[in-house]
Amino acid sequence: MTDTPRYNQGGPADFPITTALEFPEWTIQQSLGMVFGVVVRSMGMAKGITAGFKAMAGGEVKQYTRLVEDSRRHAMDRMIENAQLLGATGIVSMRFDSSEVGQSLTEIVAYGTAVILQPKA
Repeated sequence: MTDTPRYNQGGPADFPITTALEFPEWTIQQSLGMVFGVVVRSMGMAKGITAGFKAMAGGEVKQYTRLVEDSRRHAMDRMIENAQLLGATGIVSMRFDSSEVGQSLTEIVAYGTAVILQPKA
């Protein structure tokens, strides 16, 4: 189980997650269904104004980049927690989705299929 990339940046360590349908070194013993983690965030008025001026100038808006990165990590943490509550040992077919909620809110969703893995013989 050491060769597969794992999410361990602020979330539960050594919990295998992949965007693929399977892991090469494990067999999916059981599929437990879809799991997700949702985060709704706001930039905040002061940071939003600063980011708005930077957006007009062009280039990367680092305030938004940090907000999205932190939100994705938080959504993944919640997804992993939900999978572990079901007894999962991994997640396959993981994806992100995002949308605007109102004028100043962004929703980030991490979702995938919770599975129980066993090493291939």
